[in-house]
Amino acid sequence: MELKWLEDFLCLAKTHSFSKASAERNVTQSAFSRRIQGLEQWLGVVLIDRSTYPTALTEDGLQFLETAEETLRMLHGSRYHFQAKSRPNMQMVSIAALHTLSLVFFPAWFRQIETEVGPVDSRLLPDDYHNCLQALVEGGYDFLLTYHHPSVPVPLDSDQYPYIVVGRDDFTAVYSPALERGGDAGAFPLLGYAANSFLGRVATFAHAQGGIPAIRVAHTNENSMADALKRMAIEGHGLAWLPRSLVQQELADSTLLSLSADIPLEIRLYRNARRTRPVVEKVWRAAQSASSR
Repeated sequence: MELKWLEDFLCLAKTHSFSKASAERNVTQSAFSRRIQGLEQWLGVVLIDRSTYPTALTEDGLQFLETAEETLRMLHGSRYHFQAKSRPNMQMVSIAALHTLSLVFFPAWFRQIETEVGPVDSRLLPDDYHNCLQALVEGGYDFLLTYHHPSVPVPLDSDQYPYIVVGRDDFTAVYSPALERGGDAGAFPLLGYAANSFLGRVATFAHAQGGIPAIRVAHTNENSMADALKRMAIEGHGLAWLPRSLVQQELADSTLLSLSADIPLEIRLYRNARRTRPVVEKVWRAAQSASSR
């Protein structure tokens, strides 16, 4: 049995689609299917009901899901423990962060933290909202850096995962000036995120609040990377809802234009309260201090 088989199985359980899961795992669909079959053969049971759409887990699959999650959590936790143990003189914190925040917010923010507490080694996981939450809860990460908007509830217990607001941003609808030559702004095709992603849900709310007419979705970015939609918007493929911090330069030089009023976003830092190493406490106190200024 291979570790990647468990990761494949959890990805399939999340996406309910062989094609989506194989793309997320960066393998061909046929290779991904063979790996799932390998896991089933090793266990001696059928985990996937292939007669349904979308793909569903069998009763054995549902029972094994919890085992797979716990096994991976324990393995990753042990790996992190032994890595830290082998480097006892190094101070390190691990942070899971949304793709955009890892690009436009984390570098300067973490420099502020180091200015107060001194040099700190860091391990950063840039990923989507779901995987970042999972990394905080199950994957041995100390912190989660994420956007927040009231339209998307955060499924975290406030006692176990307290947060502080460390910054603010805005969600704004942008488009290329080249599109104006094609007609009315309300007819612009929409560049969308995966519907169940964090930015996708906020974009749905923002689009309704912005009073922009319902228009066809011309492109969906399934990995929910805002930077990828930004490039599509610049090339004139349609209208995209993006964090303003990501498009400041493009708005300043009119490479992109803003269509509607901005939707405010908080930038939150969550911590796993069970992780209490001295370096984690120092970073948390420094983040609290910086946020109160």
